[in-house]
Amino acid sequence: MSAVQEALPAVRGSRDAIVRRFALTDAIFHGMTRAAAILVLVLLGGVAISLFAGSWQALSTFGFSFLTSESWNPVTEKFGALAPIYGTIVTSAIAILIAVPLGIGIAIFLTELCPRPLRRPIGMAVELLAGIPSIIYGIWGLFVLAPFLQTTIQPFIISVFHGIPGLNSLFAGPPYGIGLLTSSLILAIMVLPFITSITKDVFDTVPPVLKESAYGIGCTTWEVTRRVVIPYTRIGIMGGVMLGLGRALGETMAVTFVIGNAHRISTSLFAPATTISATIANEFTEAVGDLYTSSLVALGLILFVITFLILAIARYMLMRIDARTGA
Repeated sequence: MSAVQEALPAVRGSRDAIVRRFALTDAIFHGMTRAAAILVLVLLGGVAISLFAGSWQALSTFGFSFLTSESWNPVTEKFGALAPIYGTIVTSAIAILIAVPLGIGIAIFLTELCPRPLRRPIGMAVELLAGIPSIIYGIWGLFVLAPFLQTTIQPFIISVFHGIPGLNSLFAGPPYGIGLLTSSLILAIMVLPFITSITKDVFDTVPPVLKESAYGIGCTTWEVTRRVVIPYTRIGIMGGVMLGLGRALGETMAVTFVIGNAHRISTSLFAPATTISATIANEFTEAVGDLYTSSLVALGLILFVITFLILAIARYMLMRIDARTGA
């Protein structure tokens, strides 16, 4: 009895030491994660402040007309961002419209329908697309895709929609090969592996018991996918789409090769155009004069704001969905 009583203080001391060590490591981990989060905010704020400071001369000179003017003339120093903004939004939107259904379809096939021996090779092939440098996509688009579109696809589409109001201006010639549609196709190929991989990974997180229960009451694969898998993983799917959209908005080299780099707005998807990132990449090293450089920095600030707003809207939509479903 006396030996046990003598051992008790030592046991309590050891336990207290372990508790103090756990508390210390937990406090260190908490501090490190908080510091990382604060660092991200500081970096984000620093980027925003530097962009605003660099673009102040252009914004103060042109005012709100910088956003509404299509003019871009370095000789007369008249600059407007409307054409690059239009090209950025249109190419990214078309790319997402093409890539999202394809990416979700590929993910459904890999997780629900594909024979097991083929899942890994096909999945790796899709993921390898993400590792190809963007300049390779640009060169391939310029020398392979654009000539093919110019000689085959675009003349066919122009002849099909000729005379149909609305569509005849949307798909009007002449077929250059390069332009908004070609850039959108390149962007769709580039963002496809991101959307597919993330969607496939979130589909794999669906508990098998949910799908087995749906199959057990007689649901088809389509019904299980539509009523169980997609609702369960909608937030993850939206995250993949947002990641792909962010890649499309900021893509530079591949778009620069095939968009035509023309500062004008045309209703035709076959017409040459430009994007914000392509304009900056093409002209920043050749910019002469403070106002010219400031206008290019202002384009960077606009792209920053557009990306921030799109991500904020996506987050708000997810919150509305969660609130409506009671998640």
